[in-house]
Amino acid sequence: MATTRTANAHWEGALLDGSGTVSLDSSGIGTYEVSWPSRANEANGKTSPEELIAAAHSTCYSMALSHGLAGAGTPPQSVDTKAEVTFQPGEGITGIHLTVRASIPGLSAEDFAKAAEDAKKNCPVSAALTGTTITLDAELV
Repeated sequence: MATTRTANAHWEGALLDGSGTVSLDSSGIGTYEVSWPSRANEANGKTSPEELIAAAHSTCYSMALSHGLAGAGTPPQSVDTKAEVTFQPGEGITGIHLTVRASIPGLSAEDFAKAAEDAKKNCPVSAALTGTTITLDAELV
């Protein structure tokens, strides 16, 4: 069954001195401020499209890895994933680096590395970001 999720953005003013908000409507969990300075420089309590992509990617990757491991008979105790999305003004998103640390009793480092790469390749958010360089640092803990 297909699902659709909705977010809305509102912007006022020009890019460099304007500002706006983004609301996460499907979940209803909040509305967040955005601005160009918070995107191109320091966050200063505001979010950015890149931070939202990082949130989506880290969550999707963790879910894909967990699913693949469980399907292979080695469900994880825990999976922690950090996604770092690099944004270069004038160029756009120049790369994403995933760092994953997972606790999976009885799994070899070799099998974990294979599962981690497979999750990177098959995570739906990774697929949506085809054309972006995605790197991975995966380690059993």
